[in-house]
Amino acid sequence: MARVKRGVAAHAKHKKTLKAAKGFYGRRKNTIRAAKAAVDRSMQYATRDRKVKKRTIRSLWIQRLNAAVREMGLTYSRFIDGLARAEIAIDRKVLSDLAIREPAAFAAIVEKAKAALPQAAEKVAQ
Repeated sequence: MARVKRGVAAHAKHKKTLKAAKGFYGRRKNTIRAAKAAVDRSMQYATRDRKVKKRTIRSLWIQRLNAAVREMGLTYSRFIDGLARAEIAIDRKVLSDLAIREPAAFAAIVEKAKAALPQAAEKVAQ
């Protein structure tokens, strides 16, 4: 039986790992043993952080909305409650974008949310 030589396959795998480690610091970029460990770890972080990124972006939208509605006399939680009561179903991403790019349209939405709140209606009547 002929012997199996695996040099080509091993070289290809090493090359693939070292390409993924490009930009790393020190031995992690050019020593296969260190590079493999670093690349494996970086893939774990990438998988985890794709989820974290979604959380971070959503919290950014909420912070922007809170700042925008506070200028109009509401808090974020009261605004979201008003939207639910007014049966306005716009997600936070679009609301945040409206607050930045279309302040007039956002102000109209805030007024509808204010009108739907029970305390807001009482304060207007007084």
